[in-house]
Amino acid sequence: MRLITHLCRAAMKFIDIGANLTDPVFTGCYRGKQKHENDFADMLQRARDVGMEKVIVTGGCLKDCKEAEVLCEENQDFYFTVGCHPTRCNEFNPDPDKYLNDLMQMTSNKRVVAIGECGLDYDRFQFCDKETQLKYFELQLQLAKKTKLPMFLHCRSAFEDFVTIMKQHRNEISGGVVHSFTGTVEEAKVILDLDLYIGINGCSLKTKENIEAMKTIPSEKLMLETDCPWCDIRPTHAGHHNVETKFETKRNWAKDCCVKGRNELCNIVQVLEVISKERGEDKEKLADLIYENTQKMFFPDKDSVV
Repeated sequence: MRLITHLCRAAMKFIDIGANLTDPVFTGCYRGKQKHENDFADMLQRARDVGMEKVIVTGGCLKDCKEAEVLCEENQDFYFTVGCHPTRCNEFNPDPDKYLNDLMQMTSNKRVVAIGECGLDYDRFQFCDKETQLKYFELQLQLAKKTKLPMFLHCRSAFEDFVTIMKQHRNEISGGVVHSFTGTVEEAKVILDLDLYIGINGCSLKTKENIEAMKTIPSEKLMLETDCPWCDIRPTHAGHHNVETKFETKRNWAKDCCVKGRNELCNIVQVLEVISKERGEDKEKLADLIYENTQKMFFPDKDSVV
């Protein structure tokens, strides 16, 4: 186990572009039951110890956005996105105009750095059907056009429709990142041709095919994310053998330990380690470049250091 020190923190700095910190597991609540004490502060300190400087909290629906806003009030290094995840687009009904307007009003908060998470997810029609997803993905593009904010994009098993929509609107939006990328080499090229960034997390590094696709992405178009509490790098993943930094983890919660099965912000360093090893690139230099990529899109008018 590699010891996390302040020297390690000084060597690299990170921005997590996608963290689902409104999930109640970070306060010890799982499936409606309080399983352990609220360890949010400890979880956040572990992230800061590895060099986390900014966190973008994902807004997956109006309720999430409001909760993310509160987190940002409590943490000066937090920012958030505003939008509705494709599997939750039924929330636009029965009054789509009001829901969209409520989202739009939230974008006036200076901590909002992107529109999203929005896009298409054809793996989970049990939550929201195809037609509803298509309708409200396009509707949310209005938010990006009006605010000039970049987009935090979701695409799962819907690549053809996703690309068709993005091509129609790309010239009217300022930019964006396709997060949690698990596509092919060919799909990565299409995204890059749209001049979009690509976000990599543990789910992006599951298979050899995933890793080969990741390796084709230019370093200047990469971003890092955890998508916590999901998408950790597991022992069964093709890239796991490249992980250098490990954190003490317990199945049952214990003070100052990670919880097995709950991905955390600190694990962003593991994502970097796998990427750098597989690409044969210097870890510190790659971290700096990805940090600057993220600053450029999400924080063009903000200071580099919080």
